[in-house]
Amino acid sequence: MATSDGGAASAVKRIVIKVGTSTLTHKDGRLNEQYVGELARQIRQIKPDRDVVLVTSGAIRAGMERLGLKRRPKSIASLQANAAVGQGLLMQVYHQAFYWHGMTVAQVLLTREGLAQRSGYLNACRAFSALFDYGVVPIVNENDTVAIEDIRFGDNDMLAALVTCVVSADLLLILSDVDGLHEVDADSGAITDRLIREVPVLTPEVLRHGKDSTTLAGTGGMVSKLHAAQRATRAGAAVIIAHGKEPDVIPRVVAGECLGTRFQPDPNGLRSRKRWVAFAPVAVGTIVVNAGAKESLTRRNASLLPVGVVRVEGEFSAGDLVAIADESGWEIGRGLSAFSSAEVQRVKGHHSQDIAALIGAGRGDVVVHRDNLVVGDFEE
Repeated sequence: MATSDGGAASAVKRIVIKVGTSTLTHKDGRLNEQYVGELARQIRQIKPDRDVVLVTSGAIRAGMERLGLKRRPKSIASLQANAAVGQGLLMQVYHQAFYWHGMTVAQVLLTREGLAQRSGYLNACRAFSALFDYGVVPIVNENDTVAIEDIRFGDNDMLAALVTCVVSADLLLILSDVDGLHEVDADSGAITDRLIREVPVLTPEVLRHGKDSTTLAGTGGMVSKLHAAQRATRAGAAVIIAHGKEPDVIPRVVAGECLGTRFQPDPNGLRSRKRWVAFAPVAVGTIVVNAGAKESLTRRNASLLPVGVVRVEGEFSAGDLVAIADESGWEIGRGLSAFSSAEVQRVKGHHSQDIAALIGAGRGDVVVHRDNLVVGDFEE
């Protein structure tokens, strides 16, 4: 679990570094192999004392370069084809650069869907742990060839946040083509040159300082980075957004130097199981609750009782991950349902003591127990 300072050398024992397409490429879009070598050199400098994971973009860009394309394709099939061509090329560059500096790398292809099952999440945890034991640097990319959603959204920022949760990292360092989060002028809405150095709590007001953007080769922007920071800090990690071309940015950040924008970790970071509930899975169905249940869940850390359920949307089994929404449709939490959708439908609106008569004895007295429940904002 991360400490409150998040960036001191003694505190950072496991770091996830995310590098985006625009940082990895030249202005003309070609993959910058010299920069990849510089990444390897910096990671080698911090590697003896800590575990390092590198989350990389660039597979689609590498495929575009090999196929002679000047503009990023728009169709999903073309994006998948370029990713398929580029993934091997990108890893070849990483293998050579890291080998030159005496390190071994491993390609890890992940999607949110692949982490949706608890067993898949735990398998990923064990695989990363084994790689760390071998002294290997995992290089993670979205499996763009099959993951439609991940191609459309995130620019790997959200993937980096999920990896931070999976490996229980102390720090997520997002290397970007900007030097951090800048203030936005309240009147014009324009981004100013005033850099926000530290964010103790990522509030809605801070999120408004983000501006979405896209580049020729990549997708995403500051908004996606802020959403990723929101999730990673809630998992107990510090997050830093810094310029990827700042000299020796990685060892300097790890040594505690104030670079970019630092987001402090939540001191009450979620435990491992709740991290998975909150961030990794895709909810199978939705349980809609009334105002009283919403108040109990969000204000009093209560379990969801059947009396507070208004309706059920979708079909799910007992133990499945479900979204919990208020009557306006806003998702207020996620949790593991103790009952199937059909059973929730039968017990909704009833008191807990009625459950045995409605669906049988020995099933418990809550729909979602608070130990399997995470309340918060899960809107993308």
